[in-house]
Amino acid sequence: MRFSKIAPLAMLATMFVSSPVLAQEEEDAGPIEVSANVAMTTDYRFRGVSFSDEDIAIQGGFDLSHESGFYIGTWASSLEDSALYGNSEVDIYAGWSGDVAPNISIDAGVLYYIYPNGDDTVGDSDYVEPYASVTAALGPVEATVGAAYAPEQGTALASDNIYVYGGLGAGIPDTPISLSAQLGYSEGSLDYGSGGYMDWSLGASVSYDILTFGIAYVDTDLPSVAGQDGAAVFTLSASF
Repeated sequence: MRFSKIAPLAMLATMFVSSPVLAQEEEDAGPIEVSANVAMTTDYRFRGVSFSDEDIAIQGGFDLSHESGFYIGTWASSLEDSALYGNSEVDIYAGWSGDVAPNISIDAGVLYYIYPNGDDTVGDSDYVEPYASVTAALGPVEATVGAAYAPEQGTALASDNIYVYGGLGAGIPDTPISLSAQLGYSEGSLDYGSGGYMDWSLGASVSYDILTFGIAYVDTDLPSVAGQDGAAVFTLSASF
């Protein structure tokens, strides 16, 4: 899943924990690679805000990538049921990711958020958001900066929205443990009327074979209302 929407701790573990078996599979792989992921999390947090009303969410997705760097994928999650968004989210995305210089890579694409169970009579909820990020390897640490911009899209987004973020990730050498930290800022139609808000997270994960268990503390500077308080989020995921 692109743009850190799901299981960022699991993604970090994949980055930093190497496996001779997986390495051999990569050597034997053809130009197209198919991967999948499933997860159960105690709270689906998107940019710091709970989309599951601080309840358990079930998530999963598929990715199809080419050796050229182009990819396409889809991802879905359960939501807290509401008239506008329904009880599920389905994302479709496509883009390109690859190295542009020694120890520097970029990832750019577009993501379409779909809420198939939303009530159209209440309003439009689906929208499109292009994104891009740059990642640099600094010894054992990877630093990422990125942005996503959603233009005005009728009643779904009454105005545009910009989200910018920075993150750090590192694997502890000779262990299956990874650490992560992220800070983001959102302003526009998706800032919950705050005029702009910050979100942040600190996390750790441990991986074994295809499984990853992660814990992260996630919070924002939004008013302390239901679903926007800081919380520890636990996630168990599997990647295939």
